[in-house]
Amino acid sequence: MPALAVTDLESLYRAHSAWLVTWLSTRAHCRSRASDLAQETFCRLAERPPLQLHAHPRRYLTTVARRLLIDDVRRKTSERCFLEAFALHRGEGFAPSPDQIAQAVEELCLLAELLGELPEKPRQAFLLSRLDGLTYAQIAGELSVSTSMVKQYISRVHAHCYVKMHGCPD
Repeated sequence: MPALAVTDLESLYRAHSAWLVTWLSTRAHCRSRASDLAQETFCRLAERPPLQLHAHPRRYLTTVARRLLIDDVRRKTSERCFLEAFALHRGEGFAPSPDQIAQAVEELCLLAELLGELPEKPRQAFLLSRLDGLTYAQIAGELSVSTSMVKQYISRVHAHCYVKMHGCPD
């Protein structure tokens, strides 16, 4: 079948949006969330130049929607972790504002993205140090490296995050 030039996003939306909402509903387990994700899928398509979709535009739609669904799950996981940590430090009686939650989730997602760009051992060393509170000697034993290597790993993580956040130092 020849390639279908998709220049009319509206016709693509009319032809496939209901199907996409149904497809997402089975994965998101919430019809309103599925509707939001389907809408976001088409918004993402609107931001891109016209596409050449071959015989199966639904395959492309599911790829975009699946990525959005994964991002949504990650965001919800980050939000849940923040709320649990907040409750531990502040107590159950104090609730963060929606703005505080949104900002914390955004920062956690950014940190996760930055850490995901690093090799495994520096990332592990950083997480063992910051989340588990291990000393460099304990981390060295855990990763089977020297203490000085742990220091290098931690420095690499800090430098990587600094450069990503602030650009190259002078």
